[in-house]
Amino acid sequence: MTHGEASTRYLTARFLRMLSLTLGELDAVRDAARRAEYAGLTRRAGALERETDALEREIEDACLHAFAGPLTTEELAFHLMVFRSLTNLERVGDYALGVARDLEALAPRTRSATLQDVLPLVNLLAGMLERLAYAFAERDVMAAREVMRLDEEEVDALYEQMLRASLTRLHERPDDVEVALAAHRMARSLERLGDHLVNVAERLEALVRGERVVGGV
Repeated sequence: MTHGEASTRYLTARFLRMLSLTLGELDAVRDAARRAEYAGLTRRAGALERETDALEREIEDACLHAFAGPLTTEELAFHLMVFRSLTNLERVGDYALGVARDLEALAPRTRSATLQDVLPLVNLLAGMLERLAYAFAERDVMAAREVMRLDEEEVDALYEQMLRASLTRLHERPDDVEVALAAHRMARSLERLGDHLVNVAERLEALVRGERVVGGV
């Protein structure tokens, strides 16, 4: 096995693990929301986030090491796709952890309806992350495009729905500004999380189609 083949195999496994960890953070959030039990949510999500951060550094080091060795054009494109997507997945984890913190902090002080508002969007984003992992493992362009479609057609709609709900509750209870601001922050975090998944999906499509792998985050 060549240097490039070994590195590609290794990075594929580790990148899939990183996707799995970020999905685990979303799963922790949606499980807590489903059960309406938020105690310890920040701790659970934080443990996954720390593992994600360590894995990001490991993958980054592996990519830099691989760049120093001989790589075919296809192998180089793959390594660049992975390298440039690390920040996106790290930020996905950051946003998921932020939502976990807000949910746990709000739980004792607000009505369950406010907390449950996040569940449809978290469910959708978790499904997108699962599709992204499949697209990466199988080099499936259609699955990558499905991630993009869901973000454009459904994430934005649910985001707007969460904002409207928080504004409605603020109108009903004008003294509860802190809760409304936290709900807005959670909605924005989840919307941005979707954007980062799309960035990875776009790079993956470019990789499979043999196009230039874009580097924006």
